[in-house]
Amino acid sequence: MSERHPIIAITGSSGAGTTSVTRTFENIFRREGVDAAIIEGDSFHRHDRKQMKLKAAEAEKAGDNNFSHFGPSNNLFPELAELFRAYAETGTGKRRKYLHDPEEAAPYKQEPGTFTPWEDVPANTDLLFYEGLHGAVVTPEVNIAQHPDLLVGVVPVINLEWIQKLWRDKSKRGYSTEAVTDTILRRMPDYVNYICPQFMHTHVNFQRVPMVDTSNPFIARDIPSPDESMVVIRFAKPKGIDFQYLLNMIDASFMSRANTIVVPGGKMELAMQLIFTPFVWRMMERRKRALGGN
Repeated sequence: MSERHPIIAITGSSGAGTTSVTRTFENIFRREGVDAAIIEGDSFHRHDRKQMKLKAAEAEKAGDNNFSHFGPSNNLFPELAELFRAYAETGTGKRRKYLHDPEEAAPYKQEPGTFTPWEDVPANTDLLFYEGLHGAVVTPEVNIAQHPDLLVGVVPVINLEWIQKLWRDKSKRGYSTEAVTDTILRRMPDYVNYICPQFMHTHVNFQRVPMVDTSNPFIARDIPSPDESMVVIRFAKPKGIDFQYLLNMIDASFMSRANTIVVPGGKMELAMQLIFTPFVWRMMERRKRALGGN
């Protein structure tokens, strides 16, 4: 953790909805004039798209039915930990981008599914913002969770997470239901061992719970809408959180535990704005004092 060079990390599984949380933070940064260095978790995968397909085929041929993007063998955990450490100490570090589609790849004159060269994080940014799969990973070799000043987990109930992944991969990536189901099954051991444990280390967790039947996610025709959901927000350390203010500002919200508030799904972004804007204010105030400002 660092007062001079703070880090915010959003962590969650593929299909969990971390991208929508990122949009909320981008709105906060824009409104508050915060210059953030953006880090995409996909850029710390070990293999590009073609290499990953080859490695997956090799693993299947060798009888490995649990090959996935979630575990340490296919990710650069030490490099991510080093980026967080270096940024917290010096405000810089090494990053690259993963080019998901032709639109992202065009400016770099590269193929989709490839990485850009490693480069330095721009100097003099206000904070580092990470969004991806592994912002709070702890293994015997690395402890990424120790570095962020704010760790946010995005964790839909598992059936909803699968529905969101199925919908995205089928509608936007052209995969069949069978192919997506196979991916879910293959990555389950790494999901249990490297994704779920992260949420012990997060400072705030957002878990969307559908209020409609999702008992068989593999036949769902659409994703339950925000208005068909509730969001459970859990604070690891509730001291200093003005729950009464949140209850007054968010209609139909209620406390389910001393450290947990539940809000309507359609109010999730509002809740994030109310909760995280003061966090960002305090980060920037501490940073200004640490740098010798008034």
